[in-house]
Amino acid sequence: MSLALERLVAGTPIPFAGNRVTVVSPELAARFQPGDHLLVEQVSGELLLIPVADQQAASVAIERAAAAFTALSAVSDEAISQFFDLFAQRLESPEYWTQIEAANRTDIERAKARGRSTTRLLADERMRRDMIAGLRAWRDAPPTRGTVISSVEHDGWKVEQVVSPLGIVAFVFEGRPNVFADAAGVLRTGNTAVLRIGSDALGTAQAIVTHALNPALAEAGLPVGAVSLVESVNHAAGWAMFADRRLSLAVARGSGRAVSQLGSIAQQAGTAVSLHGTGGAWLIADRDADATRFAAVVRNSLDRKVCNTLNVCLIQRERADELVPLFLDALKDAGTARGQGCKLHIVAGSESCLPSEWQNATVEVYRAEGYQTEALAEPLPESELGREWEWEETPEVSLMIVDDLDQAIALFNRYSPQFTVSLISEDAAVQKRFYNAVNAPFVGNGITRWVDGQYALNKPELGLSNWESGRLFARSAILSGDGVFTVRSRMTQVDLTVKR
Repeated sequence: MSLALERLVAGTPIPFAGNRVTVVSPELAARFQPGDHLLVEQVSGELLLIPVADQQAASVAIERAAAAFTALSAVSDEAISQFFDLFAQRLESPEYWTQIEAANRTDIERAKARGRSTTRLLADERMRRDMIAGLRAWRDAPPTRGTVISSVEHDGWKVEQVVSPLGIVAFVFEGRPNVFADAAGVLRTGNTAVLRIGSDALGTAQAIVTHALNPALAEAGLPVGAVSLVESVNHAAGWAMFADRRLSLAVARGSGRAVSQLGSIAQQAGTAVSLHGTGGAWLIADRDADATRFAAVVRNSLDRKVCNTLNVCLIQRERADELVPLFLDALKDAGTARGQGCKLHIVAGSESCLPSEWQNATVEVYRAEGYQTEALAEPLPESELGREWEWEETPEVSLMIVDDLDQAIALFNRYSPQFTVSLISEDAAVQKRFYNAVNAPFVGNGITRWVDGQYALNKPELGLSNWESGRLFARSAILSGDGVFTVRSRMTQVDLTVKR
């Protein structure tokens, strides 16, 4: 027999993970109100309180998405293409973009006042162009709903495997206002989307919905709720979304504990997930690395801070005398290009490779809270190699000298977020061995910044996935809108005498 949870009592033991127990705290018990929901995160045992208002906000959005999903089955692919075009036109229009920019400026000012990072929050002209290009890419993409991907002929009958819509896709994003252009891509295959964006970018998101998204949906004749925003600034709304069993896919973009927590909640509900996790690219210089290529790759992988920015560089010892100066010059050049200095973290044991002028110098580093005077080069324990440097304006990387490629591979597989890595080597056999040995979904021999769905595949990405929690089943770590589908089987019988 099950009963409604009406109150929590401090000290109540709550079992989780089969053989562990957590306890209700006095603070949690005091906050709980009738109608609230309580989640037990099965990995950590953390008790998550979802206030009734956040539960309802998520539930209403998902109900709208479910109704829209049913309605989309009767909407033509031409109407969906028109939606993408209308959405792009409204972002292109100065009349509407001016209002989105104004909301974005307010978001940025508010975030700065709270000491928050605004690196990815700015809705600048570059972001606008990328959003428009992404939407038009979806407009021009060939429809895949109903595509027959295989057919097996039998005597008197056949079976076809048919691409079909998956269902409702839920997104939780940090402060990146361009997510609507990315997430809207799920409509290309007949799915619907529900989004929750971080509080830093909520005003910008609401302006995009009001001035571009909703008018485009209405004019194209698509159902209300086909793409919708959960109107809540609270993390609890994201928890409620991901715990809803009506979802077909849950996508969390961001990094750190918040993403893994959301993934755990969705997996508990039996929902497939696409999780990013920690960012930060690795670069390895092999013993036969071309020096010119190496220097160019370092410089061009540090143009701005995003998840695929160079974060860790490993240089083989026998090339250190030649390549370390090139690395440091490229790092300085990246800072100069932004009107900044640079910041280096040197793994303990590798300090001897640094010139004397790097060992005792200081630098003005621009942090979210403003400029701070710090050491130009700081020691870093090897165990901290996986730490992602979330720099604002001052390029920041880690450096370690290694004995050989095998050590570099072992370090990557042990400490990295298992995300993206490049090897600078002119030996094709070495590149092949490296590709087979390193545990990353994204492997290259050049800049790390290529890891982006729109840049690499000409498709706006819904999310990039790490392999921190294991390799992904039957799909790329770049998730795009036309990759969100199921496969249904359709039988056609022409011979009425067929029987088992």
